[in-house]
Amino acid sequence: MAIADHASDVRTGTGNALPGLILCVAVACAAAMLSAIETAILGRAWLDALPVAIILGVVIRSSIRLGRRFDRGICISSKTVLEIAVVLLGASIDPAAALAAGPMLLLGIVLVVGLSIPLSYGVGRLLGLKSTLAMLIACGNSICGNSAIAATAPVIHAEGRDVACSIAFTAILGVAGVLLLPLLVPALGWSANQYGVFAGLTVYAVPQVLAATAPVSAASLQIGTLVKLVRVLMLGPVIATLGLLYREKEQRRPDLAHLLPWFIAGFLVMLAARSFGFIPEGALPVLSGISSALAVISMAGLGLSADIRSLTRVGGRVLAAAILSLGIIGVLSYGLIVLLGID
Repeated sequence: MAIADHASDVRTGTGNALPGLILCVAVACAAAMLSAIETAILGRAWLDALPVAIILGVVIRSSIRLGRRFDRGICISSKTVLEIAVVLLGASIDPAAALAAGPMLLLGIVLVVGLSIPLSYGVGRLLGLKSTLAMLIACGNSICGNSAIAATAPVIHAEGRDVACSIAFTAILGVAGVLLLPLLVPALGWSANQYGVFAGLTVYAVPQVLAATAPVSAASLQIGTLVKLVRVLMLGPVIATLGLLYREKEQRRPDLAHLLPWFIAGFLVMLAARSFGFIPEGALPVLSGISSALAVISMAGLGLSADIRSLTRVGGRVLAAAILSLGIIGVLSYGLIVLLGID
């Protein structure tokens, strides 16, 4: 997960989550109202409730010093609620879309990840970053953000400050990607499938793919989510490869939850349940509606977790490495779309 992981200590601590949850729900309701007003005035919502909730959350977080009493609820909203929304999203994915992806796209995803990690690592080293920090940034950008960083760290024996530094950039860059990527659709004249593939290959985390693609179209959401899941599943082979490269050192095994997060397993179960007809057709719109509502609440939490002032604490070289790495992934992703003739 990309943005809320900085508050993981809060999630495991004690305290009342209600204030933060109420704040997230309030922000989500405000976002839904603004989106409805936008539709009434302009005829359509140019900004869906999902990105509006993120923007409102970021503005509040960056302009108001929220007390610690809000932290636990915000963390739950931006992580747990978001993961539940992703699980329920599995019931909304048309099985035909998974089959339509085809083996060439799957191989292309593997190729993009396989190329982006060494290239991003090389950029980090050229910028003067230490080896472990460069690798953490490369894996985080190329696979699944903080989950990849957390899984990679014990294998390469990264120091705690390297992990914290590499995680810091994901907050603002993750939000920026969610908000800015949809602008590529009209700018480049992309179809729903093209944008879905690009978002799935470049956005940090599965929930953020949901936020970046849902405002564009249902087709973009479906293909983007599927592409992103394949990227996430690359974490296991990448960790195994790094384990061989660092085999001369005594290693701690990464947590299984980092290799296959529970919500991705749940998503796959829901997708399989729909594919085999275990979910009644009448229940699908209900599950989709619940997933959408939870997603807006979690986007509010996502925004409330991202303080733009934190950029000043990341460090110029780390931020430059992260941005250049994303540029590399973007070029590779665009090249794959052109190479495969995705329309």
